[in-house]
Amino acid sequence: MQTKRLIGITLSLLLPALMPGGPLQAQQASDTTAPERATGMASAQRTEAKTFMVAAANPLAAEAGRKVLADGGNAIDAMVAVQSVLGLVEPQSSGLGGGAFLVYYDASSGRLTTFDGRETAPMEATPTLFQDDQGQPLKFMEAVVGGRSVGTPGTVRLLHEVHGRLGKAEWASLFEPAITLASEGFAVSPRLASLIAAEGDKLKTFDSTTRYFFDAAGAPLAAGAMLKNAAYAETLKAIAAGGADAFYKGPIAEAIVKTVREAAGNPGVLSLSDLANYRIKERDPVCIAYRALDVCGMGPPSSGAVAVGQMLGTLENFDIRGLGSESAESWRLIGDAQRLAFADRERYLADTDFVPAPIKGLVSKTYLEQRAALLDRETALAKDEVKAGEPEWDHALLFGDGEAIELPFTSHFVIVDADGNVVSTTTTIENGFGSRLMTNGFLLNNELTDFSFKTHDAGVPVANRVEPGKRPRSSMAPTIVMKDGKPLLAIGSPGGSQIIGYVAQALVAYIDWQMPVEAIVAMPHLNNRFGTYDLEAGTAAEELAEPLRSLGYEVKAGEMNSGLHAIEITAEGLAGSADPRREGVALGD
Repeated sequence: MQTKRLIGITLSLLLPALMPGGPLQAQQASDTTAPERATGMASAQRTEAKTFMVAAANPLAAEAGRKVLADGGNAIDAMVAVQSVLGLVEPQSSGLGGGAFLVYYDASSGRLTTFDGRETAPMEATPTLFQDDQGQPLKFMEAVVGGRSVGTPGTVRLLHEVHGRLGKAEWASLFEPAITLASEGFAVSPRLASLIAAEGDKLKTFDSTTRYFFDAAGAPLAAGAMLKNAAYAETLKAIAAGGADAFYKGPIAEAIVKTVREAAGNPGVLSLSDLANYRIKERDPVCIAYRALDVCGMGPPSSGAVAVGQMLGTLENFDIRGLGSESAESWRLIGDAQRLAFADRERYLADTDFVPAPIKGLVSKTYLEQRAALLDRETALAKDEVKAGEPEWDHALLFGDGEAIELPFTSHFVIVDADGNVVSTTTTIENGFGSRLMTNGFLLNNELTDFSFKTHDAGVPVANRVEPGKRPRSSMAPTIVMKDGKPLLAIGSPGGSQIIGYVAQALVAYIDWQMPVEAIVAMPHLNNRFGTYDLEAGTAAEELAEPLRSLGYEVKAGEMNSGLHAIEITAEGLAGSADPRREGVALGD
């Protein structure tokens, strides 16, 4: 199928301007809360190496992973070191109190697999967890702040079990960098300082966060201030000595449960048995063939791989390469492909341990050709034309559309070791600073707010409704692109529900527009999930505003704070880059 019209626009997508600071406008239709703030933009750097590489959102975390690799450890070993440091120096985005998804390529077996460390709903959770006395959904921040939103953390169990299976280095040694930094102190980064200041009094809801993130006079910590976290160091020492059980049982677990259930004004229902019984899941990757490559990622409870795959599978029916990155027609196709994927996502995708999903049907070429036919036109799809499709099922089932809000905190890192093993991990505590509850030196997640706040739609159940033990749907999209059975590119991003668009756009730029890794992580963002075309303010993306309006879109400029990290693997070696919107780096030897 060839698109009918080409609109050429002079647009340099490789030279984004500096982004101004200020609050980021809500990006989802149902979201009235300002999510993560931008903290400035630098120039993307390209790092090349022959043997191994780490790309992560903070230099201290990247260096911890690099040293593990330099000392002979593998990608899984480095993952443990990177995550433990990130939880200290970037606590608002991820940590021990949250969850993570891992896409992993094992070089010795040639096998690609995924590990699900997503948080789970407590067994005492009810369908009305996020509804008021009248059965109406709570306002988002009313649900977030406090214990009600806290799910059973999965990150520590993921790190320990995957390391036990696939790691090389001594477990305890991997925590030494984070323990040293926590004990001796680290300099608060400009980004962390900015985010603490932006949260202001909201971060003072509980005494623990007030004491940690503000000075004795009540002022937010300034960039460069030395911050120690003795409690975090002790927690890591316990995990280093006792493994995951030291976290999920005993004093640490008891402190977590006490903090959640006694949270003033908004207690939760997490229990000791929830923690003791938590398990990670190994799951098959979801892969879609695109331009002779296989794009593979995390299936449900993540919607990332399915939605990214649907976008790419729809676009494969058009000559995106020929249209180019400067064409409004390219962005019409990309934007409406994303809208259709989101319509399917809202209807069908949730934790498949609880509800079936037509995964094969959603990513089948036949189905995506049908969806692509909707885009064979000259203007944007009207709102009433963007509906969930009817993919093939192996049995009949009917779901309604849910309402879930995801905000763009989270972190992503990628690792390639000397043996060719590849890690692509997205890790999160959900909203910035999570539930705002802190215990034992780390913040607790608010992951349960990723469930739909309503349980039924038009008389039928919502797939992503709250249920005991269930994992909330995510948009996280850790991805590995395969060529002829070997990894070619590892990539992913934070960004709430915008992750899907960020990753898909980067893949189109890499595969179709032949851009190098430092360009795909830095290019200005254009994202369309619900009809309004979001354009990254202060960048060349705004040059497309009028052409997109002429195609029938409502257009809005705003901050779009991604955190893409990518490593390309070729016969010549490794090339990596970190999103210049954050403080990350790619390091290798």
